[in-house]
Amino acid sequence: MTVILYLIAISLALAGGGLLVFMWALRSGQYEDMEGASRRILFDDDTPRK
Repeated sequence: MTVILYLIAISLALAGGGLLVFMWALRSGQYEDMEGASRRILFDDDTPRK
C-alpha cells in the first residue's frame, strides 16, 4: 500500500515539473513563430552567406 503512495507522489512531482517546463517555454517565446521554421525549410534564399 505504501508503494502506491510513493508512486502517486512521484507521478505528481513529475507532472508538476513538466508543467513548470511548459510554462517556462511559453514565457520564453518558444512558440512565438510557428510558421517561420516551415517557411525557412521550404523557401531557400538565393543569396549566399558571407
